Amino acid sequence: MEKLGWRMLEKGLRVLFCSLLLLAFAACSGEEPKPSRLQIGDPAPDFSATDLEGQPVSLAAYRGQPVVLRFWSTECKYCRADTPIFNQYFNKYQERGLRVVYINRNADEETVRRFVADLGIVFPVVLDSGGAISASYNIKIEPQTIFLAPDHTILAAILGGVSEGEFQGLLGKYLANPAGEGE
Repeated sequence: MEKLGWRMLEKGLRVLFCSLLLLAFAACSGEEPKPSRLQIGDPAPDFSATDLEGQPVSLAAYRGQPVVLRFWSTECKYCRADTPIFNQYFNKYQERGLRVVYINRNADEETVRRFVADLGIVFPVVLDSGGAISASYNIKIEPQTIFLAPDHTILAAILGGVSEGEFQGLLGKYLANPAGEGE
């Protein structure tokens, strides 16, 4: 009976030792932890890129202004359907600080330029060829629209098409008329 007890203890110690060894290897693997999911109220990850016109685009440069980030695809039916709403809202509120950036990670430059021309997009369009911006926002599918408050905290993330009502509901208070100005 005593031999059986020692064998069980020895087996238990081996299992414990192997488990500790595996944990030590995992902790020292040098891999960065995966980014956690972004949530409403989190600060938006900063990024810098160059738009199709060769101009620098940086989220930090838009500090103090509400920002809409649209992760999109040229094959996306929602993107084609609601881009006129993005154009209209941008044209109406850019003087009050609204910034819109379209971010594409899948199409070649020529295809993106055709899409931009077809739909008359006048705000910055960025090619995220390496996917770094998309990864920092945990974008897996398009379209996805991220609305940011002027302090660049995340107000909302909308998957699919976006309506004018959603724009107004999320950004209206940041774009309201200053006292004394007419519409």
